[in-house]
Amino acid sequence: MAIPVPNALARKIFLERQGLSRAPTKALGREGLYQLVHDLGFVQVDSIQWVERAHHQILFSRNQTYRQTDLAHLAEKDRSLFEHWTHDASIIPSEFFPYWKHRFVRREAKIMENWAKWQGEGFDKAFEETYARIRDTGPVMARDVKGDDHKSGGWWNWHPSKTALEFLWHTGKLSIARREGFQKVYDLSERVIPPEHHAAEVDHETFVDWACRAALSRLGFATSGEIAAFFDIVTPDEAKAWVATHREELEELSLGTVDGKPRASFAFADRVAALLEAPEPPARIRVLSPFDPLIRDRNRTERLFGFFYRIEVFVPEPKRQYGYYVFPLLEGDRLIGRIDMKAERKEGVLEVRRLWLEPGVKPSAGRLDRLQAELQRVARFSGMDSVRLRDGWLG
Repeated sequence: MAIPVPNALARKIFLERQGLSRAPTKALGREGLYQLVHDLGFVQVDSIQWVERAHHQILFSRNQTYRQTDLAHLAEKDRSLFEHWTHDASIIPSEFFPYWKHRFVRREAKIMENWAKWQGEGFDKAFEETYARIRDTGPVMARDVKGDDHKSGGWWNWHPSKTALEFLWHTGKLSIARREGFQKVYDLSERVIPPEHHAAEVDHETFVDWACRAALSRLGFATSGEIAAFFDIVTPDEAKAWVATHREELEELSLGTVDGKPRASFAFADRVAALLEAPEPPARIRVLSPFDPLIRDRNRTERLFGFFYRIEVFVPEPKRQYGYYVFPLLEGDRLIGRIDMKAERKEGVLEVRRLWLEPGVKPSAGRLDRLQAELQRVARFSGMDSVRLRDGWLG
């Protein structure tokens, strides 16, 4: 019989697994930062710096002692982190690299099939030449290998060497050695990934087993589809088969959802007791990145928190419901609203344009004080001197 888990407890379990129940002021340091990334599994990277880049904000929302320079050190000096693809570009522990080799193989087959359709015949003509140049002369950026006679544009109009760089990176032959002005600097993977991780090999069965275990551990509870989607490195069928062959290790849970419809999920049987004792998250309000792992699975977010969220970056302005880049707000174990704000760097001001609270969430004096405290923290973290509230920001 499935173990019933009330909705409030399910939220707390997921928050704890996502690192949002930890003391946000406890000194982190580089070792603690590495452990946080490892515990999360990955941290998504995004180029938009509306306030602060996504990977920095994700980590800051969990610990306000986080420093961007520590992340750069781990990725570019210690090499304990590397950048590659999950469901999107992400920062990942380098010890996961042997498992990503299986993704590289699968990705190469898809690229060779799909890229020819939009790049045309001969899209791979610069692959060997580009690899040889990096091997012989060292790291490059895309602008270093761009020929003057090649046009450049969006992904549909890459010049041949840009296409080569992306292919070689997606298939694991190159890695990102560092970023300069957020531009990727590519080098041979064997010169970026620590030797013990670059050389290690795992067979297919071990790869699938690790990927499913690692995903379920970080989710706390999940269906086979959610397990597959977490890293996006195994197929739904592989995750479904893994669940079927490991049922003796798994306990079925009946999760309470916002709409009252129970949802069957699995958890590791030997961890259920600890999950059911999930701690209360901090009561403070926290601004989340639109790419925060807590809300990445939009359907799970709606089931557990009753919170509908879509990023509207690619929505034409007249059709946006909220704004170009609007941030979810977490208070305790509830997603209470969203806020439209931007770091106006020339003025040194974090400008708050508009606040939307969820139905039933009141703008009480205490709640607004907690929000103001968080806005001040975010302003300092993003290098702003002050917070400015636009007229009518409360709606």
